[in-house]
Amino acid sequence: MKRRRTALLAATALLAAALTTLPAGPAGADEVEQVRNGTFDTTTEPWWTTSNVTAGLSGGQLCADVPGGTTNRWDAAVGQNDITLVKGESYKFAFTASGSPEGQVARAIVGLSVAPYDTYYEVSPELGGSGNSYAYTFTSPVDTTQGQVAFQLGGGADAWHFCMDDVSLLGGVPPEVYEPDTGPRVRVNQVAYLPGGPKNATLVTASTSVLPWQLKNAAGAVVAHGRTVPRGTDVASGQNVQSIDFGSYRGRGEGFTLVADGETSRPFDIGTAAYEQLRLDSLKYYYTQRSGIEIRDELRPGYARPAGHLNVAPNQGDADVPCQPGLCDYTLDVTGGWYDAGDHGKYVINGGISTWELLSTYERSRLAGTGQPAKLRDGTLAIPESGNKVPDVLDEARWELEFLLKMQVPDGQPLAGMAHDKVHDEQWTGLPLLPSQDPQKRELHAPTTQATLNLAATAAQAARLYRPYDREFAAKALSAARKAWTAALAHPTVYPDPNDGTGGGAYPDDNATDEFYWAAAELYLTTGERQFADHVVNSPLNTADIFGSLGFDWARTAALGRLDLATVPSRLPGRDGIRRSVIEGANTYLTTLRTQPYGMPYAPPGNLYDWGSNSQILNNAHVIATAYDLTGASKYRDGALQSMDYILGRNALNMSYVTGYGEANSHNEHSRWYAHELDPNLPNPPRGTLAGGPNSSIQDPYAQSKLTGCVGQFCYIDDIQSWSTNETAVNWNAALAWMASFAADQG
Repeated sequence: MKRRRTALLAATALLAAALTTLPAGPAGADEVEQVRNGTFDTTTEPWWTTSNVTAGLSGGQLCADVPGGTTNRWDAAVGQNDITLVKGESYKFAFTASGSPEGQVARAIVGLSVAPYDTYYEVSPELGGSGNSYAYTFTSPVDTTQGQVAFQLGGGADAWHFCMDDVSLLGGVPPEVYEPDTGPRVRVNQVAYLPGGPKNATLVTASTSVLPWQLKNAAGAVVAHGRTVPRGTDVASGQNVQSIDFGSYRGRGEGFTLVADGETSRPFDIGTAAYEQLRLDSLKYYYTQRSGIEIRDELRPGYARPAGHLNVAPNQGDADVPCQPGLCDYTLDVTGGWYDAGDHGKYVINGGISTWELLSTYERSRLAGTGQPAKLRDGTLAIPESGNKVPDVLDEARWELEFLLKMQVPDGQPLAGMAHDKVHDEQWTGLPLLPSQDPQKRELHAPTTQATLNLAATAAQAARLYRPYDREFAAKALSAARKAWTAALAHPTVYPDPNDGTGGGAYPDDNATDEFYWAAAELYLTTGERQFADHVVNSPLNTADIFGSLGFDWARTAALGRLDLATVPSRLPGRDGIRRSVIEGANTYLTTLRTQPYGMPYAPPGNLYDWGSNSQILNNAHVIATAYDLTGASKYRDGALQSMDYILGRNALNMSYVTGYGEANSHNEHSRWYAHELDPNLPNPPRGTLAGGPNSSIQDPYAQSKLTGCVGQFCYIDDIQSWSTNETAVNWNAALAWMASFAADQG
């Protein structure tokens, strides 16, 4: 997803009750101290507090009584403004702090004291009762004289006592060199290989000669052995690597390791159970992304939370949302749907591809030779709708579909039948922030052609899949799809504003021909009507090479229509050519996979990994898997399965990008409510959550402070502050769910 700058500090009260303000200090250079009076020898000046915090000197420290019953961390705070920061300068941020009773959490930040209240560095230590010292190094991404050092102390039910001393922000220190812990040099799929599937690993080594390898079981016995294949320098990582193929071993078990060049890999299984569980966990992710419904602890232990955005204070709610000023004179009830990513926004464009891929997961289970629809039956996901005799994956997708239908412009209004692009907060909110605690005004954004066609495509797809279970809903969806199609034809070039990125992602896109092709394909497959067949056949995209190196995503949707035209039975003229084009696309991705020592079907131009690269790898694997469904040729099955190895640990960072899977896995994804890294009272993301993955552009300040100059696969960091490399998103998890289901079916 093409996202945005985020504001980690929402501080409407932070300037209240200033104790004193002194002139700004000098620019950072040669270890200049930026904080004034950080030792509190005789006064608390120039530190301020929010109006609900009482602070003063106590034993040479600044101590503060923090009230209980506040909602957000920034509702009670102590800070100092007029801090000067210099772009590219490295700073050492240090302090001593204590809390009583012990175990309290203080969020210490360096950021901007004025709107949009960006945070440039933050840490949330759990405080002891006697006082501990903390020190951190970061690089400023901006030049400003309006910086701020603050300690955010609110968000707790009970009152407590906070003390701090020796607060320092020292500029001109040597920059901290970030070196990721990549573990053993033998890189494997840390989760599981299928017994009858491919089994490949990558060895990082200085050696250019062939080396022996051994496969050991959990007892340490050697069960297979062989020789490595030197691959030279891997462009994607800058490492000298060798490949290991142990696919001839067909045994099963847990706790295998691979040994080569004096290194022992992280453990892994050989079996199918992990993929059966990943199929479910990747789909269960959506329940905890739901808006407008209480998340129940008995359905997802550890993730219970109140319903968000239901017009219950402090929410302003989604039940009667107005447009941005000047866009319309009506309000819409747009409750429900999935929160798009780590924020509280809901987007028709990104919701469209996410819904399509979940529905496609179910549709493949019914149509493919290896599909197992019983694995997605009613009751498999333990969601509120379980037990209604409808497959759970369809129930979950319907939660988003109902929201998409609500985003349609009402009859009698200008642009009737089109779909509003998105709904989200007027301004960016901070982290952490539960959906139920979001106080921001919600706004509908302008209708766009792309959003309208996303609605048309997914509603048409839904009409054919829900018909056996709910004919009334299927008819409603098809009616909305037809209306959206007609509206898009009347307004074919109303594109998203690329500058509409305040409070939510912009999702810019200046070409809707791919959405027209996708929507026409879904409408034809559902209705069989000639008008839609003609649009498909006459579209230049019907014969174009649409399987590019970056793969399909929310901005490149022609492949969605092509894949369904190839797999869903129809009498479309030229369908054999469409099926051949999918196979040719798969061949291209297989060729790429074979050139990559880490075995993934992804080699972006210039080795510049794109935002959400993990989902692009999975979507390219989706094309390869579809070629297997079309041909039954094992090379496509093996290529699709091998692509999963990269996601689950066989990569330069030697980590699984799926929370809860693999010995070393991503678990600090950027999110306002899966925010354990910032607040120990909140959970990490649930098992089965996919991180966005390496992103060469590293747009966020935190990634820039750690990863500047990174090479390809190393442009990633598992930290909640890195929204450009480590966000979670509904479209990315949809790609994981489709491929996890495919892999499980191959067991």
